[in-house]
Amino acid sequence: MRFVCDAADGQSWFQIETEAEAAEESRLMGHAVEKHYRRAQDAAAHSFSPDGIPFIEQEIRRATHVRRAMPRFLTLRDNEGTPLVTAMLPPLQPSDLVFRPIVVGQDNRDPYPAHGDSIGILARHVRTTLDRASCYPYRRA
Repeated sequence: MRFVCDAADGQSWFQIETEAEAAEESRLMGHAVEKHYRRAQDAAAHSFSPDGIPFIEQEIRRATHVRRAMPRFLTLRDNEGTPLVTAMLPPLQPSDLVFRPIVVGQDNRDPYPAHGDSIGILARHVRTTLDRASCYPYRRA
């Protein structure tokens, strides 16, 4: 995992960078981030075109393309490393596709009441809106 930014109450945001990290996040948080990570990684890899790239450079460029094209998966951790919130944010590389950020807590519960300040800090850090109404997919009317 790669450090992204500090958050409220001694918490920190980290970016999930491997399928193994996504699997561990799924196990610890009780949700399906691993499945979403794997699908996003496969889609990004399939969108890579090696045309005009020397064979020896293709895998390096594929890896760079995947990092830029797939959504960013982040985890909020407390100061002991316990996962608190998982977020899926738009990819760094602009796309024509509409992307809806998702932010969930343990077992897909609403993370905003307990961690809204930390989510707000992440939103400011990545310069986007992460409001509950559009990012928490399981809200009740």
